[in-house]
Amino acid sequence: MLPIIIVVFSVALAASQKPSDVPLWAFPGSPTDSTVADSTRLHRVPNSVARFTLPQVVDRFAPPDWHPSGHPPMPDVVAHGRRPNLFACAYCHLPNGMGRPENATLAGLPEDYIVAQLAAFRSSARRNPSPGWIPGNSMHAVAANATEAEVAVAARYFSGLRFTPRARVIEAARVPRTRQAGFVYARIPGTGTEPIGTRIVEGPPDFERHELRDDGVTYVAYVPPGSIKRGRSIARTGANGLVIACVTCHGTRLGGIGLVPPLAGRYPTYLVRQLLAFKSGARSTPASQPMQAVVAQMSVEDMIAVAAYAATLAPAPHSR
Repeated sequence: MLPIIIVVFSVALAASQKPSDVPLWAFPGSPTDSTVADSTRLHRVPNSVARFTLPQVVDRFAPPDWHPSGHPPMPDVVAHGRRPNLFACAYCHLPNGMGRPENATLAGLPEDYIVAQLAAFRSSARRNPSPGWIPGNSMHAVAANATEAEVAVAARYFSGLRFTPRARVIEAARVPRTRQAGFVYARIPGTGTEPIGTRIVEGPPDFERHELRDDGVTYVAYVPPGSIKRGRSIARTGANGLVIACVTCHGTRLGGIGLVPPLAGRYPTYLVRQLLAFKSGARSTPASQPMQAVVAQMSVEDMIAVAAYAATLAPAPHSR
């Protein structure tokens, strides 16, 4: 039932959204091949005594909890969702709220901000800048099926979690050759390197752990040389007199202020997608208007740089 809902939302969004020139590298796909495609073997991940089969790993109503001691007890909507149409929040965002590069890290976000974003997904005021991309569209199905009480419970849970960065940024002119898989980039062993060009190449060092939805994975994000320095300049002082400094609204350490979310330590590819959404108008709530003005003058290179810099920062205290 759920895939049908996602397709319906994808078609509706594609029809309503103006065409925009978005870089396809920021929206990696998901080929059907799998490194853990068996159905009976019990799999394991580092620092966990748990064992799950692949069918258990991909159960949207009972996703794996590899490290239950690393988070408080999950509310039912987070751990199991509600059949048949509301799958568990932990399936995509993981039990510890860290998420993965293809979706949001919810741990430590302001509770009211999470509630507001679900409302924006429900009304389609927050949309996907690449209309056919499933991870971005699936939240519309979640928002359409979740009750206000379920949203409130999930928001309270995730906002209370401690955020631990799961992205390591590396500047490099050449990067390992990769394939698109699981909505990230997976390395192709023994195939050498290729120029990075103007993009971020973000993925797990061990793709099997990504497929197993291990919430302890640290992802590697390769960015063009000079990105971090350029991003620091834009974040602190703006760019060319046309782009407002990020610290103006997000705080001196990009830890967030009030309902303005934190950026420090977040997955850089995810941050780029949000900047693209603001620039294309795919995020169009009243609260997004200041960001639309900021990104109007930003190039893709600027977006990569800011995202790379933000991802290198340690989490900062959020100003309430």
